[in-house]
Amino acid sequence: DSSLWRRAERNRINMAFKGEDHLDSLSFPVQRMHLIQVDSVQRWMEDLKLMTDCECMCILQSKPISLEKDEQNELILSSQYSTCDNLQLLLKRAWIISTELTRIAQKLEKNRWQRVHSMTVRVNCHVHSMINEYNTFSRSSSEEMHQLEKLLIDKCSEFTAFTERCLQTEDEEILKSMKSCVNETLTTVAQYFGQLIELVLTQEAQSLLRQIELSGSLYSTESAVSGLFSLAQEGAHLCRIIAREGGVVALFKICRQDCFRCLYPQTLRTLASICCVEEGMHQLEKVDGILCLADILTDTSHSEATHAEAAAVIAQITSPHLTFTQHLSSFLENMEEIVTALVKLCQEASSGEVFLLASAALANITFFDTMACEILLQLNATKILLAACSDKGIVDTPYSRDQVVTILANMSVLDQCASEIIQGNGVQLLMEMLFEKSSSGNAAEAAACERVQQKSAVTLARLSRDPEVAEAAVKLSCIPRLIKLCRSPTERNNSDSVLVACLAALRRLAVMSPDGLEDSDFQQLVKPRLVDSFLLCTNMEESFV
Repeated sequence: DSSLWRRAERNRINMAFKGEDHLDSLSFPVQRMHLIQVDSVQRWMEDLKLMTDCECMCILQSKPISLEKDEQNELILSSQYSTCDNLQLLLKRAWIISTELTRIAQKLEKNRWQRVHSMTVRVNCHVHSMINEYNTFSRSSSEEMHQLEKLLIDKCSEFTAFTERCLQTEDEEILKSMKSCVNETLTTVAQYFGQLIELVLTQEAQSLLRQIELSGSLYSTESAVSGLFSLAQEGAHLCRIIAREGGVVALFKICRQDCFRCLYPQTLRTLASICCVEEGMHQLEKVDGILCLADILTDTSHSEATHAEAAAVIAQITSPHLTFTQHLSSFLENMEEIVTALVKLCQEASSGEVFLLASAALANITFFDTMACEILLQLNATKILLAACSDKGIVDTPYSRDQVVTILANMSVLDQCASEIIQGNGVQLLMEMLFEKSSSGNAAEAAACERVQQKSAVTLARLSRDPEVAEAAVKLSCIPRLIKLCRSPTERNNSDSVLVACLAALRRLAVMSPDGLEDSDFQQLVKPRLVDSFLLCTNMEESFV
């Protein structure tokens, strides 16, 4: 190590003497120097600059400064208190390596051997650093892990040496024959790297789940659940790993023990994250997770936070965007209890966030099964939801209004719903929703506003088969607003789905009240086929400059 350090230091001094700052190369390999007169010594120094980067990084980033045993132990122990932070560092490093490997393949395709070699050196550095960093904070490492680490390091070294030889070859035919070998080596490096990351993440998940299984301590269990939640936030692949290793089973086990009641909200939040993948859903079904959620929602002794997080799990597993909810047969058995509890949660919600989670679950359930709409009617849910919308402290965002109007749109297929809407002044609310606009300019909020406009128009179209609703809509000047939404792309944020819904609602209202339209509106927006009116309105967006 000391000899390597001396070599790196000597290289740094030589570069400084030439007027160049070599400190940047400790993080990133620098470009080869362009020299007017290239002699053998200068060429050697140029090559050495690239070849020693890996050594510099390994020494400066991965080796303890002190050789004292106690101080080295202090270094390791001090990093263990923030395992989640260390794992984040590992994942960032893995992302960098993955990106670099992709870029190497692109440069290789263009035969840019200089860039290929420098990027290969950089990957080599990152791989060494990643492995050393992980071994510093990891509590245990398996034999399989050590074997994979050795395979990856050896293959990276071989890859670097291979690209260096390519750099020294100028014969095009030889380079062409070597290119396939380089490609093959790159594929092997990527394969070993993927296997190593998969094993690291699996071992981390196993370690946290073992901590839950063996610990009766509240603090230790909370720490492990928090770690699982952090892992689950890293994406669907990690959620699959956690589910595969029994994460859903372990978390529901916590939710069935009264001694961990204070951990229920955090545990349920983690479950909601994991159940975005099919493996999580299958595990939930196996452990009667629906029954457990129903028990939590109907148990009045639980806190509002616990009920809200249980609602979030329900919202997740009934999401209409998921294609693997058909196997939730037990949900139908408990649906009436769940819907009743969710309506009560909407009614008693103390904050906008609680209402959003409960209403989102209800909205998804109305897609999941039509029987839910009938249950909602029996529970006077329309009246409760419309009352909540008048409270700006509860329904305070386009996201919440999106959930409410989704429920109303799905309920509006029932004939009995029209009278409920009129009694609760729902037509006025739907009219107001046609004016929904994003105040922040945020893309997600703008999309939510589009959904609110679209679904309010759909609901009006469905409800307007009832003459009483149509008459109320006409009196509230819905027709002029629908016309403006059709004719002005900016009013609907250039949304085609809003346009189609508004055309459908306008045509339904025009049947009930033909006098409410000018002749040009009737000729262009009502009389033609829907597709022709749609094309006419979308052509208004074109600019012939």
